[in-house]
Amino acid sequence: MSSTRQGRLGDWVFFNLTRFFALFVLLMLGGTVASLVHGAWPAIERFGWGFLWSGEWNPPMERFGALIPIYGTLATSLIALIIAVPVSFGIAIFLTEMAPVWLKRPLGIAIELLAGVPSIVYGMWGLLVFSPVFANYAQPMLAATLGKLPVIGELFSGPALGIGILSAGVVLAIMTIPFIASVMRDVFDVTPPMLKESAYGLGATTWEVVWHVVLPYTKVGVIGGVMLGLGRALGETMAVTFLIGNMNVFGGFSLFLPGNSIASALANEFAEADSPIYAASLIELGLILFFITFVVLSLSKLLLMQLSRQSGRET
Repeated sequence: MSSTRQGRLGDWVFFNLTRFFALFVLLMLGGTVASLVHGAWPAIERFGWGFLWSGEWNPPMERFGALIPIYGTLATSLIALIIAVPVSFGIAIFLTEMAPVWLKRPLGIAIELLAGVPSIVYGMWGLLVFSPVFANYAQPMLAATLGKLPVIGELFSGPALGIGILSAGVVLAIMTIPFIASVMRDVFDVTPPMLKESAYGLGATTWEVVWHVVLPYTKVGVIGGVMLGLGRALGETMAVTFLIGNMNVFGGFSLFLPGNSIASALANEFAEADSPIYAASLIELGLILFFITFVVLSLSKLLLMQLSRQSGRET
């Protein structure tokens, strides 16, 4: 009887302890939101919903708007995903399906090491090494080719400065590739070898095996890896601060022009916020970034749940 009571007591303690940890996470989340709303309330009261689509950022006149930082955050993150997802997919396929045995482990370790490089190192490299090369070679080429197209040409027009939204997006892509590629490689590795060998036995090519066997089996993990990279891109601070130009003036939709992001605005200006409304506006920017990240992760979770239900019905 004593051992049974001890077992029940241990189960009760373990259950309540884990429940406390789970509730503690929710309390931390709620506390973060409450503190952001409290700090941003003066700006919310003064500017209202107009704060979201106002492009004015004038600290001396105490007039603030979040349009330019929101645009810079979303634009750089989208550029990073457009570049990083296909490159990461190719790296993961090469490592799992095509790379020789002697190359798999060193290349995999190199990718994981790149994921551990501090963001400020990427930012310094981007500003001192990547930016001059990008301005002298890549931007003129993009302006001479894509800049001539009728619809998207405006995105690739303007002076080749080397810094700007496109430069920040490219460096963000380089930073997120190791994360997405590592997750994709790991989920591709869990595909049962029997499924792939059966497809190869029926005469399928490597691409057909990947497209019809590996991806359907691992689509949930692949989307999770992409969302991990997107979360990294949305919240990145130092690398974007070095490269985006940190200008709160909207000069058009050209990706060559300098801009600003929410994270870089907070990093650059929070210590200089010498008035309550200035500080509240910056805190409201942080609240907006929190909301954007929450919405993106929630949508990805809903997508994963939908994919799981579809897989269950197909099974």
